Amino acid sequence: MSNLTSTPKPPYYAVIFASVKSNDLNDYSETAERMMQLAQAQPGFLGVDSASSAIGITVSYWSDIDSIKAWKQNAEHQEAQAQGKDRWYSAYTTRIAKVEHEYGSN
Repeated sequence: MSNLTSTPKPPYYAVIFASVKSNDLNDYSETAERMMQLAQAQPGFLGVDSASSAIGITVSYWSDIDSIKAWKQNAEHQEAQAQGKDRWYSAYTTRIAKVEHEYGSN
């Protein structure tokens, strides 16, 4: 059984968030868990895959660009983004890509 997110047949969109954490991680875990709960309730959300070590990578999957824009405008998400910029990340980048093909063994 795979732990990878099951996504629909392409096309769909991926938001790729890469980060390097800072030393101030107060409230980080709780906020990350809350953002996952909120994202899962957001229309157009398809799933997420995440890994963390020296560089954290989170890839969330969305049905369309409008759903991604709506998630970016979510008030709690905006507060979490501000905390990330101010406290939790020493560096980060967000990339949005259209998934046109996928293949694998899951």
